[in-house]
Amino acid sequence: MQDLGFTEADWKLFRKRLPIWQERYMEKLVEEYKVLLSSDKPASSKFWELEKRIKQDKKDTGVLAQGVSRSSMRFLMMDLISEGAITKDDLDGFSEDFREQLIFYCERMNS
Repeated sequence: MQDLGFTEADWKLFRKRLPIWQERYMEKLVEEYKVLLSSDKPASSKFWELEKRIKQDKKDTGVLAQGVSRSSMRFLMMDLISEGAITKDDLDGFSEDFREQLIFYCERMNS
């Protein structure tokens, strides 16, 4: 699958790590919800803010991605990076070329 910019080993590693990344990302979201719910705001404000956040967050790749295809892997990885679901450290183990593509994307996003 080199024509897609990644190797078969990259694909297998992605499928293995995706559920772990998603669980970690959702744990981060839950911690953010806890902070929101423990604030001094009125209950109604907390309720509606939480509802808005969950509605928005459940559209994130870090929550949604299931049954992904090889052709969407690169774009899903970019989405996961932009959402903060994964970092450069999470790219360890992927092929050098694929890692470089994703790091280049990260750097362009941050500039």
